[in-house]
Amino acid sequence: MNNVYQEGKDFAKSYILPFTEMTDKESRFPEESFKKLGEKGFLKLLIPKEYGGLGKGLEEHAQACLAFAEACSTTALCYMMHNVALMCIQTHGSDELKRRIFTDVIEDGKFLALAYSEFGSGTHFYIPEMTAKVNGDYTTFTGTKSMVTSATYASYYLVLAPSVEEGKINNWVFPLETRGLSFDMSKWNGLGMRGNSSGPMHIDHVTLDSSFRIGVEGSGQEQVFNVVAPFFVTGLGAVYSGTAMHMFEVASNHAVDRQYPDGTTLANIETIQVHIGNIYKHAAAARAITLEAARAGANGEADALAKILTARIVASEAAIECGRLAMRVGGGKAYNKSLPTERLLRDAYAGQIMAPSADVLAVWLGKALTGQMIP
Repeated sequence: MNNVYQEGKDFAKSYILPFTEMTDKESRFPEESFKKLGEKGFLKLLIPKEYGGLGKGLEEHAQACLAFAEACSTTALCYMMHNVALMCIQTHGSDELKRRIFTDVIEDGKFLALAYSEFGSGTHFYIPEMTAKVNGDYTTFTGTKSMVTSATYASYYLVLAPSVEEGKINNWVFPLETRGLSFDMSKWNGLGMRGNSSGPMHIDHVTLDSSFRIGVEGSGQEQVFNVVAPFFVTGLGAVYSGTAMHMFEVASNHAVDRQYPDGTTLANIETIQVHIGNIYKHAAAARAITLEAARAGANGEADALAKILTARIVASEAAIECGRLAMRVGGGKAYNKSLPTERLLRDAYAGQIMAPSADVLAVWLGKALTGQMIP
């Protein structure tokens, strides 16, 4: 994959777009698309070459998420979380854990998800309330994770839990088949991103040995801020930039295709031209800062964190604004759901509250720019 964005666009046209409407209307996880993501090599994008992966990094991660979101925001988001989980294992996992999980991804098309948020901590997902009791090499967990994307479909879930070291946390891998693990999918009824399958995960005296812990004891927070944050936040910027670009495509195509009896089109109206221009302006700006943030992050530049936080905030706000303007362009067709504008607008509104929320990130951005500790 030398041009991940273009290959992602080509893939999405054939294997994501045909399922996009069904994913939303039926609140259905895009199983068919994920099967093909495995077959075509996208699930192993970030796995190092020595383990049989493609060995790509933050820039390619952003490009793939962007390309997929221009076809289906839900699929892009679930894929993004898989990549984030893989990076935690790549950077901090033992060789044994890497080989086990990377082999499952490459050979069997299995994928990963994040189980971080809890009902009590919400968007501050790095402050878990669940319990973890240690007995020798084994740890027993009890608690509930609130919104687990790809719930019941992913084969492995990354779970943040308290460490034996006071004030610290650990990052664990919970296999789907683990005894004591269950999901309550009746609780999922999303406003947008409806195919995410984001139900609560109940953890009832789940016991694992230390081989399932990612990294050394107490290293969870380091992973959250050095690995999860850049890949997750940049990924969200890419997802919502792609959502905004999808809105531009829908609105501009409608304006050109909507013909009046005299042969003119909606695109001939100056007000519509202004709206189309503004939609593109917001979407293109979000995409540009997201790709720049990914580049800066990949190269370890001093202002990378500020750019990554900015990209996520700008993209989520741009998607909402593009949706507002796209409704004006679509008019009755958009209102009556003849266009996918309503779906895209609902997907966009999900972005501002997805942990870490835009409000939390705005605070983090201010701290980053003034040299203060985050969070």
